[in-house]
Amino acid sequence: MRKILLILLWWASAAAAFPTKPVKIIVAFPPGGGTDIVARLVGARLTELWGQAVVVENRAGASGTIGTEIAARADADGHTLFMATMGNMTANQHLYPKMAVDPLRAFAPVTKVVDVHFGFYAYPGLPANNVQELIALAKKRPGEIPYSSSGPGGAPHLAMELFKRQAGVDLAHIPYKGSGPGMNDLLGGRVMLTMDSLLQALPHIKAGKLRALAVLGPKRSALLPEVPTMAESGLPGYALTNWFGLLVPVSVSKDIVLKINGDVTKILREEDIRKKIADMGADVVGNSPEEFGAAMRAESAQWAEIIKSANIRAE
Repeated sequence: MRKILLILLWWASAAAAFPTKPVKIIVAFPPGGGTDIVARLVGARLTELWGQAVVVENRAGASGTIGTEIAARADADGHTLFMATMGNMTANQHLYPKMAVDPLRAFAPVTKVVDVHFGFYAYPGLPANNVQELIALAKKRPGEIPYSSSGPGGAPHLAMELFKRQAGVDLAHIPYKGSGPGMNDLLGGRVMLTMDSLLQALPHIKAGKLRALAVLGPKRSALLPEVPTMAESGLPGYALTNWFGLLVPVSVSKDIVLKINGDVTKILREEDIRKKIADMGADVVGNSPEEFGAAMRAESAQWAEIIKSANIRAE
């Protein structure tokens, strides 16, 4: 009993002193994507709060599985965080059965940081001004219109595969190592379509460099009030919202997990942070580790069923 008490006291003191050195936030995609943008925003504020450098480390490749595996194998001292996505944590394991780690077992949840509004975007040169015009065009040109994604199994890929299935069209999938490179090629007209977060698309929409065909959530976005939902565009029942959340390797002590959760959720309650995130096209969450973990487990079961029934494959 005395030994257990000493261990608990040691954990508590370690959490109180945390962090004792610079902290990394691993992002499993290249710079410039929505996950990277949010990680850098949170990391900059944590640097101020903790008095230790908090840096983002981009470890892209294999649709986020490389960064996921690197983060899972980090030292279990809390000094390596993982800014994960829906795809990293709840979909990839159903698309990549040979993954070296099971994400839901390899990580301890800290908090969901944001829910991210997704949209359906087209290169302005594509002769389709709305979803129904795109469907008609795709049926005339089956398999010819290219779309980008952050990689097989990521939220953009899954979102588009569900659209293809519901709309009865065939589009050409061009996977990238992250949303940033794919967005660059969409802006340059090398691909014609994508489904991705408003975080990175909104400035280009406002500048006239992208056309927003629809938003993917259940209601219109206050940032693009004139853009219809997918349901309003003739696809009832279609709705998808991505998320980004912080996790740590599963062996990190509960006290340190709660310390990080408390500090991050405190930051997320700050009005300037909430406004910055809202202006980028996302909603602040900041829930408990238990709530975040339960939501991921439920979502993983849902994606397993959807991926199997839709026969979505990692190409």
